[in-house]
Amino acid sequence: QVHLVESGGGLVQPGGSLRLSCAASGSIFSIIVMGWYRQAPGKQRELVAGIGSGGSTNYADSVKGRFTISRDNAKNTVYLQMNSLKPEDTAVYYCQFLVRAVATMTTSDYWGQGTQVTVSS
Repeated sequence: QVHLVESGGGLVQPGGSLRLSCAASGSIFSIIVMGWYRQAPGKQRELVAGIGSGGSTNYADSVKGRFTISRDNAKNTVYLQMNSLKPEDTAVYYCQFLVRAVATMTTSDYWGQGTQVTVSS
């Protein structure tokens, strides 16, 4: 089993910055993909950013140039640096890992518990 723990959410003024972290623990052989999703009230969950095992990244158009995703493979941790935050970035942010398990070598998706980000003056 794999467990993800998120941290770093909170309340910030427009134009401010936050850094989210998500660390995995458990029977992990490798983490193929790490990603961040968000869900605002009344909206569907959407992909914010993703990063592959080799470091390739992709971003939603709405956050390009403002958000940066990075990973520390030694710590099984992914980060999301969010700059120039806007009120429309307000949402619950979830991390998602595609993990290959040690015992079976099969892959499974795991999700964090979610962390609230509120951008408001």
